[in-house]
Formats: sequence, structure tokens, C-alpha cells
Amino acid sequence: MTRAIISFDTELSAGLYQRGADARANFESSILGRCRDGDYGVHFQMDMLERHGLTGVYFVDPMPALVYGPEIIDRIVQPIVARGHEVQLHIHTEWLEFARFNPIGRLTGRNIGDFPLGAQKKLIGLARDILVGAGAPKPTAFRAGNFGANDDTLRALASLGFRFDSSFNGAYRDHGCAISLDPGNLAVRAHEGICEVPVSGLMDRVGRFRPAQLCAMSEEEMRDALEHSAASGAIQFSAFSHSFELLSRDRAVPNGLAIARMEALCHAVAEDKRVTSGGFATLPAPPARPRPIGVPAAKPLRTLRRIIEQGVGHVVHEVRYVRDLIAVTVNSSRWGKVLGGVFLAVA
Repeated sequence: MTRAIISFDTELSAGLYQRGADARANFESSILGRCRDGDYGVHFQMDMLERHGLTGVYFVDPMPALVYGPEIIDRIVQPIVARGHEVQLHIHTEWLEFARFNPIGRLTGRNIGDFPLGAQKKLIGLARDILVGAGAPKPTAFRAGNFGANDDTLRALASLGFRFDSSFNGAYRDHGCAISLDPGNLAVRAHEGICEVPVSGLMDRVGRFRPAQLCAMSEEEMRDALEHSAASGAIQFSAFSHSFELLSRDRAVPNGLAIARMEALCHAVAEDKRVTSGGFATLPAPPARPRPIGVPAAKPLRTLRRIIEQGVGHVVHEVRYVRDLIAVTVNSSRWGKVLGGVFLAVA
């Protein structure tokens, strides 16, 4: 059966830290997905997965422990483990710029692949130890932040005893991802001493790969990509999201479109008899000579439908933002009440 790996890059925001967010505010926004309408982060995602009988994979970034302290990683990891979902290792090296202690001296960089092999080994080893110290089982899989890994990253992982990497994303090829594999092959395969589990996807136009990400694919595209993997007899179908991705871009309100897409993906996985849910802990290794799994071809009308869908979603969000702004104005001035009343009556 094809293993559907639904994963979430689970990370605090270095951008929010730079804008002055303390540990609590960053945790609430980035991990809990908290907005004025409620929480739509990790716990909301686990609730949805469990309603469909599915197991999720949470790639947790421990690097913020170098800034906020290790307790914040404990708060991320322990509820996930307690509910039976899988925790694996993620790393955003941007945090080194703000760290109280830099384990590799003065070196900093946006991506793990920006560092020499020895530094990569040290960073990944430290991040693994923080993750285990927070209560996670010893990780067997890794994903680079920004998908910014290279072949040295895989060599470092192999030397540290990891079995799988999931940093290869065809959409990031030449945009941070420097793993030397063919982006036209979505099969799990051995490379540099480790099993590479690429992000699934399809072509949304000639020469352009669209990854299986909630905010990137429509429900139709996600179903087509899942169908292709199952029909091809692939070991895995790998879809991903983020701990905060069910919020709008400004994180002010829920992203109804992304929530509907996740619900549809969970339903499709649960209903397909050729597909099972799970993570990396029991994922089988590929055969010595795995059969290539091609990328589904582009369908212009399907792409157009998604572009229209996302465009409408952005418009709806902007209208809601303006309505809320006017509602505040209505309560603050006499003229605001007059103009706001007219707009709200029309909108």
C-alpha cells in the first residue's frame, strides 16, 4: 500500500522574534495558531487527523531553544507525542543569528546547506539532542528548513544514524534545495547513504512543479497527486503544511480555504483502500533499484480553476479585513458611523 505521510513543519517564527515577539506570543501564533476566532494550529490539526483515523508527522525545529530556552520545545513536543503522532527533526538555521550560544562559532546562514559538512553534523546533532531532551523518541527522519539541504546534509544525516530525509522538493530546486537528484522522479530512493523521501506534487504548467502543500494545491490537484501515487504503486505520498498554515497570511483569522483542503485530503486518504496513513518510523526502505515514479502532467484547466479559487479566497479575506476595519471606525466617530453603515449595507 502507498503510505500517505501528512507532515507539518512545526516552527516558531524568527521574523516574529525580530519584530519583538516574546516566547509566549510566538508560541501562540506559530504553534497554537491562535487568532481572534480560536486556535487553528497543531492541536486543531491533530483533532482533524484523529477524526479521520490518521497519524500526522510533525517536523519540529528545536533551534529556537538557543534563543528562548529549551522549555518552549518541551511545550511543542510533549502534546504531540502524548497523542500518538510522530515527531521528527526540522531545522531553521536562521536562529543562529540571534542565539545566546552558537555551537559553530561565528558561522551563520539561512539554510543548513549553507554550512560545511562538519558544521552541519554538529548542528543536526545538537538539534536532535534538544528534541530528544524535550521528550521525543530519537528521530529517524529530517527535513531542512526552507528545503535548503544539499548532498553534504544527507552525508551528515547518514553519519548520525538517520534513515530518511524529506528535504527534496522540486519547487525549491535551485532555490535553496541543492540535493543532486532528478526532480522528475518522485520515488523514494537511496542517495548519499540515506533514503530520500521527496515531497509529492504535480506539474501545474510546463516546466513548473507544484508541491503537495495545503496552501499550494487545490483539493482537485491534491486528489490527482494522491491518485497518481497510489495508481503507480509508490511507497509514499508526501504532503506537507506548517503549524500555522491554517491561518490567513497575516495570522489574524482562520484560512477557510486551507482548512477545507486539509479536511478533503484527510477524507481522501481515509477513504482510499490503496492508501494507509503513517509516518517514517515504520516506512520500508526502497528496493535496491526502485522503479521511477513520474510527476503527473500539467492540466491547464485544473491550474486555472485553482488560480481562480485562490484569487477569490484572497478577495474574501480582504473584504472581511475592510469590514472589520470599518466596524472599528463605526464605533469611534460620528462620520464613521454614517460611512461605515453605508459600506456594511452594501458589502
